[in-house]
Amino acid sequence: MSLAGKRILVVEDEFIVAAMIGDILEDEGAQVIGPAGTLAEGLDLGGGETLDAAVLDWNLGGEPGAPVARLLRQRGVPFVIATGYGAVQAEFADITVLSKPYRPDALVDELVRLTTG
Repeated sequence: MSLAGKRILVVEDEFIVAAMIGDILEDEGAQVIGPAGTLAEGLDLGGGETLDAAVLDWNLGGEPGAPVARLLRQRGVPFVIATGYGAVQAEFADITVLSKPYRPDALVDELVRLTTG
């Protein structure tokens, strides 16, 4: 399975990390939406785009990623949380958390799992 043709939102405040994720996803054939570098951009793109999945940084320049996660969940968009901070709120205990730095293949494998159901 692959990510070919999948529309994947990237919400990440670190430009270099966002660019790396974008490259990884594009190499797998995905269409990258974003990246969104702030909470406001994440909410805008997360609410206004047709999405197959998302990669969500949990700390967006000091703002929490949880509002974007709630929006994605409400819309039925599967997502993976990427964080350097470890734990997330209990309401997201069912969501895969990739601890930074993570292996690119771990990200791809999880997104393939989420988008092929």
